[in-house]
Amino acid sequence: MDAERRQQAEFILGHRFRDPSLLERALTHTSTAENGLASNERLEFLGDAVLGMFVCEAVYRRFPNLREGEMTKIKSSVVSRDTCAQLARDLGIEDLLILGKGMQSAALPPSLAACALESILGALYLDAGWERTNEFLRPLIEPIIERTALSGHQENFKSVLQQYAQQHFGWAPNYRVLDEQGPDHAKCFKVRAEIGGRCFEPCWGSTKKKAEQSAALVALRDLGFVSETAEGGLVVVIPSN
Repeated sequence: MDAERRQQAEFILGHRFRDPSLLERALTHTSTAENGLASNERLEFLGDAVLGMFVCEAVYRRFPNLREGEMTKIKSSVVSRDTCAQLARDLGIEDLLILGKGMQSAALPPSLAACALESILGALYLDAGWERTNEFLRPLIEPIIERTALSGHQENFKSVLQQYAQQHFGWAPNYRVLDEQGPDHAKCFKVRAEIGGRCFEPCWGSTKKKAEQSAALVALRDLGFVSETAEGGLVVVIPSN
C-alpha cells in the first residue's frame, strides 16, 4: 500500500496504525488479493460484529424504555448495507480500496462500500482497541440512531404514550373524537388524548389514526417527554422511573 493511501486512511480514522498491515488488508479487495485470506473478508466479518455491538449498546443505553423488538428495528436500520455504504462514501473510505484492474473503472456496488467500512472497523478494533473504536464511531453513528428512532416514534407516538401510561398509571390512554368535518370521502377528525381524568389539547387529522397520533404527540409534549435536537428534529425520551 502506498504512503498516500495509508496517510489518508489514518487521517479519516484519526489513528496511526501500529500494525500497518492490518490497514492494508482492510482495504484490499478480493479482486486484487492473491487469495481470500489476504483480502479484507475476515476483517469485514469482525468489523460487522464490532459495529453491531456498538449500535446495540448505544441503543440500549439511549432508550431504556424500548422493548427488544423496537431496539432490533433501530439496530437493523443503522447497520444496514445502505447505511454503511453511505458512511463509507461520506468518509472517503470507498475511494481508498485497493481493487483489481477489472473493477477500477466500474461503478462500485453499495455492498462493496459497506464491506469496506466494516473491514476498516475490524482493523481499527484490532490495532487500537474497543475504546478508540467507540470514539471513532460515536459521532458518526449516534446521530443516525437518533434519526432512526425518531422515524419510528413518528409512527408510534400512541405506542410510546401507552407504554408510559400503563407503567405509571396502570391504564391505557383513551382517544376521544370531539368533532368531524368535511364530506364522507374527505373527512377530518378532531381527537383528544385522555389519561385517567387528565385531558390534553385536541388535534385535527385527515384520518382518525393520524389525529390520534398527533394527539399522542401533544400529550407527550405536555408531559415533558419531547425535546428538539440542534437540527430541529424531535426526540422522545421516557424516564425509566
